[in-house]
Amino acid sequence: MARAPSATFPGVLFITPEVYPLLKTGGLGDVSAALPAALREIKVDARLLIPGYPQVLKGLKHKRKIAEFAAQPPFPPSLLLSAKLPLGASASVPIFIIDCPILYQREGSPYVNAAGHNWPDNALRFGLLSKIGAILASDASPIAWRPHIAHCNDWQSGLVPAYLHFHQGKKAASLMTIHNLAFQGIFPADTIAQLGLPAASFHINGAEYYGGMSFLKAGLYYSDHIATVSPTYAREIQMETLGFGMQGLLSARRKHISGIVNGIDTNDWDPATDSDISRNYSANKLAAKAANKRALQQLLGLTVDPGIPLFGAVSRLTYQKGYDLLLEVAAQLTGLPAQLAILGSGEAMLEQELTTLAKNNPGKIAVHIGFDEKLSHLIEAGADSFLMPSRFEPCGLNQMYSQRYGTPPLVHATGGLVDTVVDCTPATLADGSASGFLFFDMTADSFLDAIRRVTVAYNNKLVWYRLMKNGMAKDFSWRSSAAAYRKIYLSLRS
Repeated sequence: MARAPSATFPGVLFITPEVYPLLKTGGLGDVSAALPAALREIKVDARLLIPGYPQVLKGLKHKRKIAEFAAQPPFPPSLLLSAKLPLGASASVPIFIIDCPILYQREGSPYVNAAGHNWPDNALRFGLLSKIGAILASDASPIAWRPHIAHCNDWQSGLVPAYLHFHQGKKAASLMTIHNLAFQGIFPADTIAQLGLPAASFHINGAEYYGGMSFLKAGLYYSDHIATVSPTYAREIQMETLGFGMQGLLSARRKHISGIVNGIDTNDWDPATDSDISRNYSANKLAAKAANKRALQQLLGLTVDPGIPLFGAVSRLTYQKGYDLLLEVAAQLTGLPAQLAILGSGEAMLEQELTTLAKNNPGKIAVHIGFDEKLSHLIEAGADSFLMPSRFEPCGLNQMYSQRYGTPPLVHATGGLVDTVVDCTPATLADGSASGFLFFDMTADSFLDAIRRVTVAYNNKLVWYRLMKNGMAKDFSWRSSAAAYRKIYLSLRS
């Protein structure tokens, strides 16, 4: 099989359902842009594969057709386009786009319709993504470039390792990264045959999952290696509490699982250069941060008061993210006193309850339903502390953004949160590692106790200054994470 030039060994096909800035519904979109770019900086020939959603086709310039795929029932015919994903003045990543209008030319979310229901043909839509990903990673590829590794991300590309496993010719090795085990791509049993997988794959040692089939389980079983987005999450998913029914399989494959903490885009998230905030600042010019707090309070209708602690939150509004706990403690939080600014969208009931909470607490609580990239940056810069009470969090990015912005986060001690935030204690303050606050029991009392700890620290200006400086000194770039992935790629080469 033809290989990429040795100067950029290994070649990696990074298969993803979303990528920033073209389309982003969560952290995977950020990772899909930043990790391939970081890999290319260390001579890994990483190239993306993504469905041709309207946002993708509109957002990419200079596209060219490089291959055609005839209809292979149930898959309709499609084209393969090539372009460059622009990531700033000096960075770009080659990107392949599957142009199949009947499956992907739909407005709105790539996963759900306007009513919030899954697209009824999602198995076919992401089956095609997996099928073409596997073709491009094998000797059946119609293009000259052949990867050494097919790097799959979440359930939407979970069938790539299965298709590769049953391919009889030469093929790339496969790596399956779990960004969130809760989303598993579960469909009826007959989906196996419909998508062209052999009957042998419908087995407990395969894609079968409690009588149905799961894209993610197929990826976890057939992949050559599995990665998660933090070391703690890699351990957590092997236990019943966070294994979501797959803990047995994951425990059995524990020798083939690696936990690698995500990085962040340190160019996009830099308070010294961020054009989305009111005033730029740095660890050496922290006084300027106060202007962002004032701007955030004014924008959201909060009482302008530099002395009261302002908590910020940017998230999907879901039970997983712990927003039921936040509702429980809101009255006590505002009585400390403190303020709260929330940006996000999600479960309708939580949206309604949070909106009502804001209406009943004018000047103290502000809630903005929806997604606003500019506002998310201002919250990171303008808040004093950032709240992430997640029940589970595979990695999380906002707690890293927060530390970089001198906004000590308060997080539940789970997954990537506990891997990236050092709890503020006398010992960690003394050794200079303290960068935020952890709470360990998923209860309202434990969460509220941590909030009180934040306010006590906030009122001690010397302690708070140390916390801000400690967090801003951390390196959350993709450099070390990209190097860890490259090490896995090299171990899988054949």
